[in-house]
Amino acid sequence: MSAAPANEPTFRQSVDLMFNRAAALMDLPPGLEEKIRVCNGVYTVRFGVRLRGQIQTFTGYRAVHSEHMEPVKGGIRYAPSVDQDEVEALAALMTYKCALVEAPFGGSKGGLCIDPRDYDEHELEQITRRFAYELIKRDLIHPSQNVPAPDMGTGEREMAWMADQYARMNTTDINARACVTGKPLNAGGIAGRVEATGRGVQYALREFFRHPEDVLAAGMTGSLDGKRIIVQGLGNVGYHAAKFLSEEDGAKITGIIERDGALYDPSGLNVEKVRDWLIRHGGLTGYPEANSVADGEAVMESDCDILIPAALEGVINLTNAHNIQAKLILEAANGPITAGADDILRSRGVVIIPDLYANAGGVTVSYFEWVKNLSHIRFGRMQRRQEEARHQLVLDELERLDHAMGDAWNLSPSFKDKYLRGADELELVRSGLDDTMRTAYQSMREVWHGRNDVTDLRTAGFIVAIERVARSYRAKGL
Repeated sequence: MSAAPANEPTFRQSVDLMFNRAAALMDLPPGLEEKIRVCNGVYTVRFGVRLRGQIQTFTGYRAVHSEHMEPVKGGIRYAPSVDQDEVEALAALMTYKCALVEAPFGGSKGGLCIDPRDYDEHELEQITRRFAYELIKRDLIHPSQNVPAPDMGTGEREMAWMADQYARMNTTDINARACVTGKPLNAGGIAGRVEATGRGVQYALREFFRHPEDVLAAGMTGSLDGKRIIVQGLGNVGYHAAKFLSEEDGAKITGIIERDGALYDPSGLNVEKVRDWLIRHGGLTGYPEANSVADGEAVMESDCDILIPAALEGVINLTNAHNIQAKLILEAANGPITAGADDILRSRGVVIIPDLYANAGGVTVSYFEWVKNLSHIRFGRMQRRQEEARHQLVLDELERLDHAMGDAWNLSPSFKDKYLRGADELELVRSGLDDTMRTAYQSMREVWHGRNDVTDLRTAGFIVAIERVARSYRAKGL
């Protein structure tokens, strides 16, 4: 993939430009607008860990963008590209994202400048625990003040280490498990968290396609069934989004782009087989069941209905925006479209479902996990069997009427099984996520279609989010 051109704004400047475009259409006092826009603070830590017989020094960050609500929330990423500019931009996006989906958090983000592939598991644990120690002792990991989650380069394993480090340092905190989210199930996690961002992408597209007017604005008709989708990045988010959209909604994944090239098949790729190959071989090169293309950029610019950038920021920029052929772009990554590219795509009539909405599935289910940890009980435990018992009463009565009528009609066994089963935690989590994504889209859509001066979903999303943050600050007396 080509890097963003040097004449483009940085990622943080891009976020600010998009914020400014929305704020210009709002009636905010200048002081309040500035308060919402700026990042409250960034903590930089440089710590040493003894590895392979010598001390190695690592640099990490934790940015807090807005404390209009606490705790603040945001992932921790491990990547060689991590710097202060990036974590400030991501923290700002988290503020607007949480406000848009009504998760009661301020925005934060963390990062460690490291390539996790350079270290074995034991070394990564040592590094992670020391990084967590530096943040915990400054309350930058805390159940009521700052709650991290996984991001690029981190996952359940790293979150479990961080949660355990917090518990070791705070032995009397009954809510210790709520200090981070995205943990494994056996360490206080929640069903459906790993798939959450990809599942949220699916629900976002489903909601978009429920509105024929919006689909028509993107130059399409009909449903998701048969739509051609190209996915850039087959990590956790891209994989789950591609899997669900192809297996459950009938979409065709015609292209998959990774760091070593791309695969393209107009009849549709088997996502599971591609993922298995990627895990076994570390890349797409040599995959036998599709056309392999060394130039991933060429596949991203191929003809398709929907393009889902699900990896890094800035992959669609001034160098390639004119060549993108997708009618609809859904930002599954944070900031994959630069501010300049955004202008070009909108002028060409491309509809963009923005990152602050499209990838909010992760923080939404993180919110559910945090609530679960604070309530100390899994979802569904109290009501599931009572729900089943009530349904059994209805079935018993229907079967009594059926018998009285001389078996004039019969209930199918599959209906009985589905109707009788009470919702478990995974079903409740998916229900809550679906409701969140629908409601958030409708709030954006109302602004998009209801105001003559708003022509795109990103500006609409920012307006909704900024107004909610402004109301929180006003309630605090600012």
